[in-house]
Amino acid sequence: MGFNKFISKIFGNKAQRDLNKINPIVNKIKDAYPAISKLSNDELRAKTKELEDTISRYIHEDRAKVKELKKNINSIDMEKRESVWKEIDKIEEEITKKIEIVLEDILPEAFSIVKETAKRFTENEEIVVTATEFDKDLAATHDFVRIDGDKAIYKNRWLAGGNEVVWDMIHYDVQLFGGVVLHQGKIAEMATGEGKTLVATLPVFLNALTHRGVHVVTVNDYLSKRDSEWMGPIYMFHGLSVDCIDKHQPNSDARRKAYESDITFGTNNEFGFDYLRDNMAISSKDLVQRVHNFAIVDEVDSVLIDDARTPLIISGPVPKGDDQLFDVFRPKVEHLVKLQREFTTKLLADARIKMASSDKKEQEEGMLLLFRSYKGMPKYKPLIKYLSEQGVKAALLKTEEFYMQEQSRNMHVATDPLFFVIDEKQNSIELTDKGIDALTGNSDDPYFFVLPDIAGQLAELENMDLSEEEITNKKDELLQNYAIKSERVHTVNQLLKAYTLFEKDDEYVVIDNKVKIVDEQTGRIMEGRRYSDGLHQAIEAKEHVKVEAATQTFATITLQNYFRMYNKLSGMTGTAETEAGEFWDIYKLDVVVIPTNRPILRNDMNDRIYKTKREKYMAVIEEIESYISNGRPVLVGTTSVEISELLGRMLTLRKITHNVLNAKLHQREAEIVANAGQEGMVTIATNMAGRGTDIKLSKSVKDAGGLAIIGTERHESRRVDRQLRGRAGRQGDPGSSVFFVSLEDDLMRLFATEKIAGLMDRMGFKEGDVLEHDMLNKSVERAQKKVEENNFGIRKRLLEYDDVMNSQREVIYKRRRNALIGERIENDVANIIKDTARSIVEINEGDYEGIKHDLFRVMALDVPFTEEDMKDMKMESQLETVMESAISAFKRKTDRMAEIVNPVIKDVYENQGALYENILIPITDGKKVYNISTNLKDAFESESKELVKSFEKSILLHTIDENWKDHLREMDDLRQSVQNASYEQKDPLLIYKLESFNLFKLMVNDINSKAVSVLMRGQVPIQDPQNVKQAAPEQKTDYSKYRTQKDEMGGSVSNNESSQKTQERKLAPVRVEKKVGRNEPCPCGSGKKYKSCHGKNE
Repeated sequence: MGFNKFISKIFGNKAQRDLNKINPIVNKIKDAYPAISKLSNDELRAKTKELEDTISRYIHEDRAKVKELKKNINSIDMEKRESVWKEIDKIEEEITKKIEIVLEDILPEAFSIVKETAKRFTENEEIVVTATEFDKDLAATHDFVRIDGDKAIYKNRWLAGGNEVVWDMIHYDVQLFGGVVLHQGKIAEMATGEGKTLVATLPVFLNALTHRGVHVVTVNDYLSKRDSEWMGPIYMFHGLSVDCIDKHQPNSDARRKAYESDITFGTNNEFGFDYLRDNMAISSKDLVQRVHNFAIVDEVDSVLIDDARTPLIISGPVPKGDDQLFDVFRPKVEHLVKLQREFTTKLLADARIKMASSDKKEQEEGMLLLFRSYKGMPKYKPLIKYLSEQGVKAALLKTEEFYMQEQSRNMHVATDPLFFVIDEKQNSIELTDKGIDALTGNSDDPYFFVLPDIAGQLAELENMDLSEEEITNKKDELLQNYAIKSERVHTVNQLLKAYTLFEKDDEYVVIDNKVKIVDEQTGRIMEGRRYSDGLHQAIEAKEHVKVEAATQTFATITLQNYFRMYNKLSGMTGTAETEAGEFWDIYKLDVVVIPTNRPILRNDMNDRIYKTKREKYMAVIEEIESYISNGRPVLVGTTSVEISELLGRMLTLRKITHNVLNAKLHQREAEIVANAGQEGMVTIATNMAGRGTDIKLSKSVKDAGGLAIIGTERHESRRVDRQLRGRAGRQGDPGSSVFFVSLEDDLMRLFATEKIAGLMDRMGFKEGDVLEHDMLNKSVERAQKKVEENNFGIRKRLLEYDDVMNSQREVIYKRRRNALIGERIENDVANIIKDTARSIVEINEGDYEGIKHDLFRVMALDVPFTEEDMKDMKMESQLETVMESAISAFKRKTDRMAEIVNPVIKDVYENQGALYENILIPITDGKKVYNISTNLKDAFESESKELVKSFEKSILLHTIDENWKDHLREMDDLRQSVQNASYEQKDPLLIYKLESFNLFKLMVNDINSKAVSVLMRGQVPIQDPQNVKQAAPEQKTDYSKYRTQKDEMGGSVSNNESSQKTQERKLAPVRVEKKVGRNEPCPCGSGKKYKSCHGKNE
């Protein structure tokens, strides 16, 4: 018995320990349920209101404290308000903690209410209750409720995702376990078909009772719309509002209303993009999101693991974005790739001859040629086929081991004759001297494609006997030359990647003369998304389609950092256990495995390993024929469009009827997957296609043995393979799964150990022979673990980079939001003035003239002490005196501004108040005139203090946005430039952290000095009410010139918003809200016509 098994025997495994902790809570729910089940329909709904009141009473005192502190804050001196806001923040944190305590107390009753509601909808076609105003509003827009006198009648059937559903689900015990786990902020791993969507209703309902907002996050808009319509009536029955952000346009009133709902459904991308849009808004009316309270992420592995490599980006056009070099250098790269292919083909041919020789020395030479060919073109199909022959793979691995020893000291011997070297595992390409010479050709500059040693050149420059001006000019010339060559080398490198590592109909497809990326997990086309870092443009150049213009980042965040903002986060999926370490390491999310309602009867067979792909595919076809002859449906999992189409052609030749679901046919996904369980049906689909759609089996299919799963290749992630297996064996259904593997598969070529290849050689395997053993399964899983570790490293590295940006983002976005909402703006202005004063005093330490000059230049302020006094003052004392003087001068100037403008505003309000809502007041700093829009009524009632606040808001937003946009561009450039540090044996991340800190510090100082300079000099030039102009209505932020992107390190993805909208229209389910004629009676039961009641705003 192993040590781990011994420990588990004594203490139980993790799953058992988790269930032991949750069992007492589930027992409380069971104890509470009988009393809830005896309530009438009205009493059941009243019980919900009682729980809401319990929550409200528990935090009432704290809420009252916050209200009182906010009410009196304007009477406190500007510089003393920070301590009050800190106290408010502390109370808000205390409220969040108290809510969790009271929710834990009411959980048994709340879960029982949801279960009983589901039971009543299952057992009754109609449920009659006393109508409330909420019911009447629902009746006007939804067809599952109608009003009859003072009664509201709820039906148990409604439209969801375009199809009519009849509610027939009641929570069983293991779903109660899952609900508790989700409420506790953990991940519930539940097998396919265990009803994750229903499980989520329990914690969603409980947390929605606080009315602080619950977000249910899905992987695509079809599921978000379907689930909001499917589960919505259960929540609405109890007076909770439900909406879906994907049904509404970004930055619209309807989307804001969706976020104001108690429960909001939406896709992970749209939640993230809305956060970024909110932080680009120029008006508080543009803001749509509330506080990030609680989110439940469906298919949490897809969202927080797969999509975590892809930062969300909102970008816009850059000057000269069309000036790119991809089309210019494409012919040169095409020629270089052709030379390499011809050379490696010859190497392979020579290697085959020499390795067949009986002379040991010739065999060694042949092994070197083979290794050289592999480093030059690892994806060359004849090479892959040759490696599957007896002894060849083992020989290659042995040769690679020799040249990689002593930190690849002798690697140059193998790679120097090549034009470029490909490292397929790292997805990287490096030009050799021979390749650079081939690219340069007859050019006058032999270093045309060589990056200069910029650090060495700059160091040499410092030692030259030149004037300061000459050194500056030379330095600018060197840096400009480096920038030009850097772009040139980067372009060539990306083109080489496009030609050698990215294959059409595998990683991407070309449709309508556009390069479209295929999701490796689901096989769907990711409409509008683009690879990052110029790779997409390189592929466009390769495929001879239009190369799109470059863009600049305006706002960005990773999904990892977005979801870590929530007070509480949980998730559900069928496949998370293999990534449990990453979930804990990055998100502090514990994975809890929930037992199945019925035992899994699926027969998971050992992998069947063949030498070549051809043998493997022939075996797959024979296996399919065997299953369908017995009346069993077959789901064939593939990893690419190419393999799907190949198998489809093979089945057509055998006259076997089948459906193919891949990136080219993804519109029919739900339909194809739903029919995959029919007798004798053969469905070819990518491994994770159809997540969220159950495959249901008829009795005859169950009797025949259930759904048969055939995997045509092991995916690089065990989680994806588990997902494919999990399509069979739903809710105790019979089924089977088996994976067919060949030594030519990417995973086996790159990461499987030489043991399998050696074993096949020793056993003298011939064509068509199959190797099958559970030990080999473990060997394949070890290979998968290597890839998972590598991918985790990539995601963690990306997060480390974004953590640097995130710390900066939080500072800027917080300051920006304070300015936009205006609640804490005076506090921020006071801090900006203090920081600017501190910066001036510290920079000019001991220099009275310097302080005098900078104080007047930036703050229009005289030094509040003499030069003699300064000599006797410590630094802290100087700082305190300057800060007090600056704050007092600012207050004096703003009070004077309000005093001057108040008679004008009073006159306009009293004489023309009915004409104007907002007015424009010009304010100047002596250099520029700013037309400040302010609300006339608010300005009048506050004696023009509202105008001062509007002035502060306008200046802060302007300076923050201008500097932040430039800073993001500098950070983009820095991110690219630090990668060259690896050539100097330095850590790019460390340099990035140091340099970005300096850049951020300079930016903040620049924002502060620019804002303070305007604020301290602000004056109102007009005092005549006749010159006051009406302000135009506040315009919404125009996002049409921006595009939303998902950008992945080393070959990633971006998302064009306009194309996303087009796709959304194609996939939108049938409209659920019922359409009432304007002259028809309003369904709310008021007796009025619809146009005079609920339809008057339409």
